Amino acid sequence: MPRYEVVLETGLRVPMRDGVELATDVYRPIGHSGKLSTILIRTKYGKAPYRLPEPSKPVAMIFAAQGYAVVVQELRGLFDSGGHFALLEHDAKDGYDTLSWIASQPWSTGRVGTYGCSALGITQLLLAQLCHPAHRCAIVEGAGGAMSGDRQRLGDMRLCSLRLGGAVELGMWVPHFHQSHRKDRSRPQPKTDEEYERAFATLPVIDILKSIGSSSTDWEDWVSRDPDDPWFDRLGFLREDSKIDTPALFVHSWYDVGAGDAFHQQRVFSSLGASPAAREHQHIILSPAIHCGTATLTAPTVVGERELGDARLDCWQIYLNWYDGWLKEEPDRVEGMPRVQYYVMGHNEWRAASEWPPAGVELQRWYLRSDGNANTRLGNGRLDIDPPSDDESADTFVYDPGNPVPFLGVQGGNSKGTTVGPRDYQEVELRQDVLCFTSDVLEQGLEVTGFIKAVLSISSSAQDTDFVARLLDVYPDGRAIDVVDGILRVRYREGFDRTVMMEPGEVYQIEIDLDATSNWFPPGHRIRLEISSSAFPRFDRNLNTGGNNWDETEWVVAHNTVHHCAESASYVLLPIAANESRPGRSESRID
Repeated sequence: MPRYEVVLETGLRVPMRDGVELATDVYRPIGHSGKLSTILIRTKYGKAPYRLPEPSKPVAMIFAAQGYAVVVQELRGLFDSGGHFALLEHDAKDGYDTLSWIASQPWSTGRVGTYGCSALGITQLLLAQLCHPAHRCAIVEGAGGAMSGDRQRLGDMRLCSLRLGGAVELGMWVPHFHQSHRKDRSRPQPKTDEEYERAFATLPVIDILKSIGSSSTDWEDWVSRDPDDPWFDRLGFLREDSKIDTPALFVHSWYDVGAGDAFHQQRVFSSLGASPAAREHQHIILSPAIHCGTATLTAPTVVGERELGDARLDCWQIYLNWYDGWLKEEPDRVEGMPRVQYYVMGHNEWRAASEWPPAGVELQRWYLRSDGNANTRLGNGRLDIDPPSDDESADTFVYDPGNPVPFLGVQGGNSKGTTVGPRDYQEVELRQDVLCFTSDVLEQGLEVTGFIKAVLSISSSAQDTDFVARLLDVYPDGRAIDVVDGILRVRYREGFDRTVMMEPGEVYQIEIDLDATSNWFPPGHRIRLEISSSAFPRFDRNLNTGGNNWDETEWVVAHNTVHHCAESASYVLLPIAANESRPGRSESRID
C-alpha cells in the first residue's frame, strides 16, 4: 500500500561534465520528513511513460509512494536531452555525473539505488564499474549482453545481445535500431510484420536499416566489426577484471536473451567486489518469463505455448526490501534473502539455492546416435547415455542460406507468424536440414538445472558455416517445445579473437553454449536435441563463403555433417539435478 502521495517536478536539466544537459524528472513523496534516498532510472525510451497511471508504467510512483525520491532521466541525445546519441558510449560517465548531482541536492541523503530492465539494466552495469560512492545498490533486470567476456572463451561473448556465438541477432536488433537508436531523435512507428520480414531477408546485412528507410544509426558500425574489435572497448562493457562496489539484485528470465549472462554478471560482481557488502550480496532471480516480464507474471502462467503453473513472485515487495536494506539502512530487510531464486519449469515451483549450479548437479553426457538418418523427427536419431560404436554412421544435411530453418520466437521483433516465448517445433522438425536426436520415453522424470553445452564433431564442404543446437521437451502428444538453444559461427571455434576457416571435409570439434535453464522433463516425456545451421530471422544467415557475411549478397550451399562414432563423438552436456526428495539436499522450495 502507498504510504505517501507523490509530487512530480518536471523540466529539470542536469548538467554533465562537458556541459551537455540531460532532461530529468524528480518524483518525491508529499509529507515525508527528513532527507530522501533516491532511486535512479536512466532511460532511452523517454520520461513520459513513467508519468502515466497504473498499469502503464507505475514504477516511479510505486517507489516514490514508499518514501523515496525517484529520478527519471532521458539519455544523452534522446527526446529532450541535449547532446548526440551514441549507443552506450556516454552511459557510464553520464550516470556518474547524475549520481553526483543527486548527492548534492538539499533533499538527498547521498544514497542512491539504480533500477531498470533491458537497456536500463545495461546502463547500470556500465555505471557500477565506476564505483561512485553514492551508488549503494542496483536492481538489474534483463541485461543480457553487457559483458565483454574473456575473448578466448566460447560462450561468454555476447556483444550487447547483438552477437551470439559470432552470429548477428537480427530478429531483436533490427526493430530496436529502427525504433530506438536513431541519431536524428525521430521515434518512428514500428514497421509491419511484412516490412520487417522483407528487411530481415535483405542482403547485404549492413543495408538492412536503409532498406526500411531508417535514418542514421550505429547499425553499420556494430555489424561490420569482428567480435574482438577494439572499437567495442570504449563502450565500457563489464569485464572479468572490473572493480565493483555495488550490491546488486539481478532479475532475469529463462525465455529472455542471455539467462546465463546474468549468472556471469553476478559472478563478476561478487568475485571483484571491493567491499564485503559487494562480495557477499549479489543475488539473482530467474523466472520463466520473457523479456522484462518477471514482475508481471500472472496465474495461470502461460509463456509462449507453454503452461507453467503459477510463477508469480511478489517482486515489488522484494524490490522495496532491497532498497530499504541498502538505502534506508535497514539491513534486516535483506538478511536471509536467498543468493539464488529460480523457477523449475515443469515442476512449476520456485527454489532457493546458495550457488549456481545448485549443489548436487552433475554433468552427464548424452550422446548423439543414429544409423545415418537423423534428418527430421521421423528419422532414427537417438539421444543416449551409452556412447556410440566405432563405426556409427554420420549424419549430413544440406544448408541453403536461401532457405534457412525458421526460428519461431523472435525476441523483440515482429516477424510474421512469430511471437516471443517457447513454441512447438514439430513442423520445423520435418525439414531435411534439421537433425533430431531424441531420447527414449523417460520412465522417471529428469531435472536439468544449470549451464548446457553441446560438443559436436563436425565437418563441412564450406570454409565457414554455422551450427545451431536446440534442446526441446517432447510431450507425449508429440509437441516439441523449445527449452534453450545456442549457435556458433565455426570460424570462431578457437576463440572470438581470431578467425580460423575450415578445410572442406576435415573433422573439427566445436562447442556450442546453450545458455542456462532449469527444466523438469516428466515421466512420459522425451528429451530432444536439434542440430541445424540456421535459426532465421533470429540470427543472420551464414553465407558459407568464408567472407564477411555483412557485406555479401551471394552465398554457397553447404553440405554439413555431424559425426558421432567412438573416435569423433558428439554429445550434449546436461546438468542433471539430484533427486529432490533425497535427504540433506541444499536447495529448498519457496512456498
